[in-house]
Amino acid sequence: MISVSAELGASDPIRIFLVDDHRTFLWGLERLIETAKPPMAVVGTATSRSELFTLIPRATADVIVLDADLDGDNTLDCLESLVEESAARVLVLTTTSDRGAHQRAVMQGARGVVHKQEAPEVILRAIEKIHAGEIWLDRTSLGHVLHALSRGKKSDPDAMKIDALTPREKRIIATMLREKGARNKVIAEKLHMSEHTLRNYLTSIYSKLEVNGRLELYVYATSRLPMMH
Repeated sequence: MISVSAELGASDPIRIFLVDDHRTFLWGLERLIETAKPPMAVVGTATSRSELFTLIPRATADVIVLDADLDGDNTLDCLESLVEESAARVLVLTTTSDRGAHQRAVMQGARGVVHKQEAPEVILRAIEKIHAGEIWLDRTSLGHVLHALSRGKKSDPDAMKIDALTPREKRIIATMLREKGARNKVIAEKLHMSEHTLRNYLTSIYSKLEVNGRLELYVYATSRLPMMH
């Protein structure tokens, strides 16, 4: 199974890309999302890792709902590549209750982890929360993740923020510095991506660097250029 829908309009619902090798479960997720509040829409589906990486660059998704086990293929080891490839935030669906595995998924780039046995409303809530920039993880696991991220970097909060940027996000910042004052459309063309994808990346960048908009990003980046490389 392989599909990508046409790009949606300006006032879009949350755009969801679904990845699961069980067609019945995939069908059920699509029906669930159709009833969601706030509104959500499925913009693509895949049933294997190869389909995912073929389709996701052009799917303009806000959130990727990713099965951790695709027909015996552990997808968690491709999380870093997926986060680099797409501006979408990743929610992992898993059948394991191993907190260590959940923590590793977030450390590798996922924004949340939900057990497949959770109620359907929990999956929708998790999608909504990670789309809003939050992390969806049980409190104990989240505490361990935050401790691991901050260990050894407490004296340098800027380094911690910049380390959270992906290589592609750093390239976007570098392009914006070179093309200062350029409209998003121009910058997106330079980066060979859609404006919607660029906006997703910028939302992530603003959140990670704790800045409000392009002007603050420009000031922050120019004052910390040596650290951005």
